[in-house]
Amino acid sequence: MEARYASALESPIGPLLVLADEDALLGIHMAQTSEAEAALPGSGLTRRAALELEQYFLGKRTSFDLPLHLCGTPFQEKVWRALAELPYGEATSYAAIARRIGSPKAVRAVGGAVGRNPFLVVLPCHRVLASDGRLGGFALGLKAKRTLLRLENISWRE
Repeated sequence: MEARYASALESPIGPLLVLADEDALLGIHMAQTSEAEAALPGSGLTRRAALELEQYFLGKRTSFDLPLHLCGTPFQEKVWRALAELPYGEATSYAAIARRIGSPKAVRAVGGAVGRNPFLVVLPCHRVLASDGRLGGFALGLKAKRTLLRLENISWRE
């Protein structure tokens, strides 16, 4: 079994845990003790990711330069790659992502893939809104989504 490393950090949306192997990030999640206990203390990569996230939360970073190990279905990975292309400070809709990936009728499936995004903030699922500009959902709750949108000066409808 390949070594796994973890670094934790505090953020405006709660404690986060960065997980990685030797080569790439495996996920960025809300910190959970069981995941951290099963991993080795942080590596250079997890510490770099934590630093980039801290810079983002301070408004000093608008993009990330981190290797990600995507591990989902081909459809999920297509959606996650589309998330990676979303510019800082700009929102899109689930329908727009469905069109972008060539599956215009798969809006609900896009929503499901966005909800399973394993790389919080780095793959900016918080920038995805409903077609009418409302918040839609967010795995960490709407309070966290509002916090991230405010950080990037993105408007939405309540």
